Amino acid sequence: MADEVSKELLLKRLRRIEGQVRGLQKMIDEGRDCESIMTQLVAVRAAIEGVGTLVLNNYMQLCFREGTASGGAQSLARALAIWGGTRVGER
Repeated sequence: MADEVSKELLLKRLRRIEGQVRGLQKMIDEGRDCESIMTQLVAVRAAIEGVGTLVLNNYMQLCFREGTASGGAQSLARALAIWGGTRVGER
C-alpha cells in the first residue's frame, strides 16, 4: 500500500482549492461566462475529491495498522459511508 500522505501535502492542496474558490468568486463578480465558471467548478470538485481520496487512504492505513482486521474493516466502512454521503447500513 502507498505511504501515508503528509499533513503538509494535504494543507497545500487545500490552500490551492481555497485559491480556486476565491478565483471562482472573482469570476462570478466580474460576470464571466458560464462555461468558464463551470469549468472551474469541475476543477474544484475534482481537487476536493482528490483530497478526500488522500485522506481516505490515510484513514485506511491507520485503521489497518492500529485496529484488528474486523475493527479496521468496520471503521473503513464508516469512512466510506461518510465520503459517499450515505448512512452506515444503507444500501
